[in-house]
Amino acid sequence: MSFLSTPAQRHEVDSQEEQRPRKTAATLTLERYLQDQATADDPNAFGKPLFHTGRLPNGKLGDQKPRLLLMGQRRSGKSSISSVVFHKMPPQETLFLESTTRIQKESMHSFMDFQVLDFPGQLNYLDPTFDFEEIFGETGALIWVIDAQDEYLEAIAGLNRTILSLQQSYPSINIEVFIHKVDGLSEDYKIDTFRDIVQRIQDELSDAGYENAPVSFYQTSIYDHSIFEAFSKVIQKLIPQLPTLESLLNNLCSACRMEKAYLFDVLSKIYIATDTSPVDMPSYEICSDYIDVIVDISEIYGSDEPDKDDPGYARANPDADSIISLQSGNYLYLKEINKYLALICITKEASTEQRGLIDNNVDVFQDALAQVFDMQR
Repeated sequence: MSFLSTPAQRHEVDSQEEQRPRKTAATLTLERYLQDQATADDPNAFGKPLFHTGRLPNGKLGDQKPRLLLMGQRRSGKSSISSVVFHKMPPQETLFLESTTRIQKESMHSFMDFQVLDFPGQLNYLDPTFDFEEIFGETGALIWVIDAQDEYLEAIAGLNRTILSLQQSYPSINIEVFIHKVDGLSEDYKIDTFRDIVQRIQDELSDAGYENAPVSFYQTSIYDHSIFEAFSKVIQKLIPQLPTLESLLNNLCSACRMEKAYLFDVLSKIYIATDTSPVDMPSYEICSDYIDVIVDISEIYGSDEPDKDDPGYARANPDADSIISLQSGNYLYLKEINKYLALICITKEASTEQRGLIDNNVDVFQDALAQVFDMQR
């Protein structure tokens, strides 16, 4: 299976925790597609499940899905992030959210099947009375939210205590730090604050004997696309097939002379993969907004849902694609991969002759993707 190319391109931390066994972090399971959630989420449902439910093979009988833990101080913006990303709440409405007083669990039911747990800031989960395994046993990533507009020394201290505790039993859990609410800071103060937080965290971990800690940092805000970009990076680290996806997208861009290509999860607007060229935020924002436009139009003019007993249910509609021109002279090309995934490409050439080449190569990409994820049997 190979892509066609244009002629010009054919040449181309204490003693108690030491008792805990070391465990590997959960990786994100990508689903072929979901059955009705009542059956998918019930481990005791009668009969063998018809479709893969995204459960880990060594999971417990509870939720058995990789988890993202949202942690941080009170009023740091954890619940707002969850509401905007996973519930499509307008950012302005998050001002009326109440403080979280108990652990909130959100399930992501899309092509990606995982859970987001929002922990109250006042909860001391490192207390011995809490079940450490129950909290961190299925965790793929810990997202620590720091309010950049507030006093953050206590938040940094709490993060470092958590990191050092996890290193004994769960060293493979990805640590992701969202330096949040940066929209309210001037550009210079934003950069200074970001550097100060990063430096303090790394210095404290180094003083504790943990050199070169694998901690990732992001500047985020719910009032722009930075929060979706950050979540995209977090999710990509949990996808074992990411190198293969990047290679496929690189080949597609090379064969069709595309500027950029993204593989989006339509429901969340998180891109699960892109080619290896640098991500340009303006282009990403255009692609993200384009998904909203397509979804809104599809809800009005789209065809009825296919029968789930139909063998073609998980496959894409071969006619479900679109292309638009931008004022910059570029074109956006969107192709439905399946019910949950969409390929969006930015290209400078979309003439009648090139359109056939692009369609053919995208079909090849779609077939390769089906083999990677075994979307259809």
